[in-house]
Amino acid sequence: MTKFYLAVLAVAVIWKLCQVARAPHNKPLRSVTLCLACAALSYPLAMPAGRLGLDTVAGHGVAKLAQNLLLLATVYFLMCFYLHSAADEQSGRRRARREGILVTLVAVTITVAATTVPHEVLAGSFATTDMTIPQAAVFYLVAGTYLMYALTAAAFWTRRFARTSPKPHSTGLWVAATGMFAMALACAVRAVMVAARAQRHEVPRFLVSAMALLLAVATVLFVFGITYPAARARVAGCRLWFQHRRTHRRLEPLWVVMAEAFPHSVLPTASLSRRARWRARGVHRRYHRRLVECRDGLVQISAHLDHRPGDTPELLAHRLRAAVHARRTAAAKPLPAQPLSIPRQPGRDADVQELVTLADALRVAR
Repeated sequence: MTKFYLAVLAVAVIWKLCQVARAPHNKPLRSVTLCLACAALSYPLAMPAGRLGLDTVAGHGVAKLAQNLLLLATVYFLMCFYLHSAADEQSGRRRARREGILVTLVAVTITVAATTVPHEVLAGSFATTDMTIPQAAVFYLVAGTYLMYALTAAAFWTRRFARTSPKPHSTGLWVAATGMFAMALACAVRAVMVAARAQRHEVPRFLVSAMALLLAVATVLFVFGITYPAARARVAGCRLWFQHRRTHRRLEPLWVVMAEAFPHSVLPTASLSRRARWRARGVHRRYHRRLVECRDGLVQISAHLDHRPGDTPELLAHRLRAAVHARRTAAAKPLPAQPLSIPRQPGRDADVQELVTLADALRVAR
């Protein structure tokens, strides 16, 4: 599960970086990309192997400090996403600066607390840290309080956007807001636990474990929510890609007949630039080009085809081959042009289905 979650984060970061490369001046996009990048970088530091590796190289407690600094940056850039998405761009920029000053003060505070305490104090987990040491209590309390504040603000903004967004975006936003509210709740409870342990009060171990589980589940909900609309769009795009690829192949018998009869109807690609030729090899472009070439050929052959509205696709396929052969031998007399197939339902999909049916009949009639 941990590796899967980290893989999802890595894919999301790479995908967002590609979008930023195409739109480098899009501030909301940059903010959400930095948010995901900081989250992806902080996650390995929360794992025992990653924490041990960094502590071994840089000293005990460095991994804990780096992880919390990255978490602070994660929620700050999350807030910036909403601030830069506001209608008043100037007001959002000023608010982002103020929030930047606040998160910088918080980062400096926890850094000072971490560097003025013996390294082994922060080397352990939250459950084993001695909160009676003032620096340790300040470290966890200040970081947790800011995380609670930023997550709560971002959750309210997310909920506001979810109310006015269409599906599937609203679904993803509601899930993300739920995850952020849950994370804010966990941070609030942990802050109370820090204050209680600093006063030497005992905190039930099951409560510490429950808060850790709540944070893990809430983080998964948050990442799932912000990636759900894009993931669903990608799935729909993949489904359309396979559909166009399958239809392109099924149209091949009809396209071969039309291309042999009317080679000038085949759209040329040799004169295009290298980049345009590369793009023309895409499935969607080849699919639409084949539809156009098949339809143009049928319009031209219709003047040489004795076609009756009641003809079955198999009979039409035989007559189509005969008309192409007769035209090639100049033995056919032109007839009034007429449509070869009239879709029973209006729309492009019905027209494509008629072409596919005719192509399937041509494949059988060979």
